[in-house]
Amino acid sequence: MNESHDDTIDALLRHQFEGPIADEGFSERVMQHLPTHRRRATWPLWLGVLIGAAACWICMDSVPLFHNGWHDWLAGQPSMSAIGMWAMMAAMSLLALMWSLAESSRR
Repeated sequence: MNESHDDTIDALLRHQFEGPIADEGFSERVMQHLPTHRRRATWPLWLGVLIGAAACWICMDSVPLFHNGWHDWLAGQPSMSAIGMWAMMAAMSLLALMWSLAESSRR
């Protein structure tokens, strides 16, 4: 449908139908026969997050860059390792934010 014709069609429909159309209880009967919305379990998501975080920690535990960055960050010294860790955390936060926004737009 073309946007230029939307107003014309809308005006014609409003001219023909001046209010809601009586469905004689049809909508309510349909709604009663629909299955109830099941709530999704969230434990698989949190289990996956926990396993992913543990796997990341195990992989990064042997990397000296991680240890140096963590030590420098806690000491308040901005080294290349600490800046790399900050950049990584910012990137992961942005990815999580974008994923959350994409998931929320589907609902």
